[in-house]
Parts: sequence; C-alpha cells; structure tokens
Amino acid sequence: MKFGGTSMAGIERIRHVAALVKREADRGNQVAVVVSAMAGETDRLVQMCREAAPLYDPREYDVVVASGEQVTSGLLAITLTGMGLNARSYMGWQLPIRASGHSSALIDHIEASILEGVFEKGGIAVIPGFQGVTPEGDLATLGRGGSDTSAVALAVAVEADRCDIYTDVEGVFTTDPRIVPRARKLEAITYEEMLELASVGAKVLQTRSVGLAMRYNMPLQVLSSFEDQPGTLIVGDEKIEELHMERQLVTGIAHDKNEARITLTGLPDKPGTVAAIFAPLAEANVNVDMIVQSGRAGETSDLTFTVPTAALAHSVAALEKAKAAIGFAAIVTDTNVVKISAVGIGMRSNAGIAAKMFETLAERGINILAISTSEIKVSVLVPEDYTELAVRVLHTAFGLDAKEAA
Repeated sequence: MKFGGTSMAGIERIRHVAALVKREADRGNQVAVVVSAMAGETDRLVQMCREAAPLYDPREYDVVVASGEQVTSGLLAITLTGMGLNARSYMGWQLPIRASGHSSALIDHIEASILEGVFEKGGIAVIPGFQGVTPEGDLATLGRGGSDTSAVALAVAVEADRCDIYTDVEGVFTTDPRIVPRARKLEAITYEEMLELASVGAKVLQTRSVGLAMRYNMPLQVLSSFEDQPGTLIVGDEKIEELHMERQLVTGIAHDKNEARITLTGLPDKPGTVAAIFAPLAEANVNVDMIVQSGRAGETSDLTFTVPTAALAHSVAALEKAKAAIGFAAIVTDTNVVKISAVGIGMRSNAGIAAKMFETLAERGINILAISTSEIKVSVLVPEDYTELAVRVLHTAFGLDAKEAA
C-alpha cells in the first residue's frame, strides 16, 4: 500500500490511513506500507535548500528532502502501534534499498530478507518512499514522485500480489473530470495506455513507476484514500482480456500545457541542417517532442518543434549560440499552446482514429499546429485557448462520455 502526500497531511489523515492499513491486515494480508511526505512539505524543503545556496551539494540536498517521508513513516508506525498492531518503520538504508546517484537516483536492488522476516512475525513494515542508500552509504532520493517508484520496486522485491497506490482521486478517468464532468472512471487500463497517458499530461501516476510495473508485470491499483470505492486496475493486455472488459478504440483523452513551440525560419536546404539544430539541444539535455518541417526542395525551409516550457529559455540560448552553424534567419517562440492526445490500445487495429480526431477539431474551427503519433497514441498541438473545447469534443466523439453527468 502506498499513500500520497494529501493522504498523509496531518495526524487526522494519518489516523485514517492507519485504519485502511488495519483493514487489510485484518483480512489476513501481509502488508508493507510506503508513504510520501505531508502535502507541500517536500516543496518547502527544496525551497530551503535553494535559499541556503543556489548551487547546493546534491548529497546534502538528499539528506534534507528525504526527511519529509521519514517523519510520516514514523508517525504512521506510532499510530498503528497505538491501535495494537505490530508495526515498525524501516528507512531505505535499513532494508536496504540500494540506489545509485543523487536527487534522481535509480534503484539497483532491494534486499527482501528483512521484510520477509517482518511478515513471518505478523508485522507491518512502514517505509519512507523516495529514498535509498548509495554504495558509499549515503542517503539518496529518487526524484520527484519517486514514492510511486519505491512502492512498485518494493512490491516486486517481495513478490506482492498487487501494489495499491492510494491518492486523492478515485482512479484513472477517461479525461480530467474538472474539464469534462461526464468523464468516466476506468475499471482497468493496460500498462502501455497508462504510460502514454502519464507521458502526455495525466498526473495520476509517475511514468517511471508504471514502466517498472510493466517490466515485472506487477498489477497496480489506483484508488482514493478518502472514498471507499473500487479503483482502477493497471495490468497487462492479456489480463484485460481475462477480465472480459469492454474495449474502447480510445481509452482516454489527455492534455498537457507544459509545451512551448519553437520555429526556426529561413533554414538552408542542405544535408546536416536538422542535425545542426538538434545536436546543441541534446547537449543542453532538452527533450524535443513534436517536429514539423515545411518548405520546397532547393529553397529555404522552416522547422517547428516543441520542448517543455521550462526548457524554452535554455533551448533558445543553445540555438542562438549555434546560429552560425545552423544558418537560420529567425527564432519564433510561442508558449500559448497545448498538446491534446487520444490514447488507446484499440488504435493498433483501427486506422481511422487520427482522421476522426482531425475532422472533429476542424468542425469546431480548431487549428492543428503540429502532430505526433505512436502505435497507441495520436497527439496534436493546438492554441491554448481551445484546451477545454478540444478535450470535450474529442471525449464525446470517441464515445467516452458517461451516460449521466457525474
């Protein structure tokens, strides 16, 4: 069981979490619990590091920011013990959770023997998410959202039946219910679909944790800490078939405002031009997403691509520095754009999804600025002012609306 920051925000909520853990233990389950820091606490600690020194040491940063989860794991263990349960907290270094690097460390190995011993004695292990220990014995953190990854990795290490991720939403929806009240909660979704949705704006689960679950075929369940309702199962494609669940061509519509558009005009039509553009961006660790090139052979051309909004300034600086090598006339940028994506494993066997998406947007006068596709996803870039309209009309067009408003 993994509980997020809103679930752990204060003693009353921790008591509620303890009751959920006790319920699972009373059912005869062996339980390991992974906890996040209280909502907002990690942000507070990160800000203090920045104020102490802009160029802080990553090792000491990890020491500071990992303390939030340490507090909540101790408090939950105290609460469970007070309810008569045999609970104890275990820090990342005590198990140990072996990791490499700092601030965005990768888990190398988790030794399960201590946890197996806890289970044999009918105990409950409470583990701070987001932390591990380096080969040098230093504390390491796994990057923002890393508690989900901790939970999945621990579930794999102890060969758990399932990893339950408790959060402040009831599960995975066909789209953001705040934009579309008729959005439906999905009973089940495949790892691939969840990975695509997470990568294009759905904030329910960290992408890294879904990738880890997929690699080891670990069933995940997303459910609410606050509503006693069934959640959403995230499983392999074959498991969806076993459950005989109705398959939609499109599973969900996601949107991501974290996109900035860059256009380079007057590019020379010669081999190596595109390489000269993207090499300096790669050196600056900028992830490029959608790419559109326009022009005629023998003439100058324009190239448009998108980058994360936070990387826009770095991208422009890197391109300006390489202007002589690239030979562009001007750089034009735009942050008032949004990426809208339709995701569904049913796309593999249906060729009409992209056409339907483009027609639906055209009918509403929504201009498409760029397109990218994968085997189970079609993404379009549109002006940000059309975000809600685009999400709503696509949600309806692909038959995802609930029969009645939620």
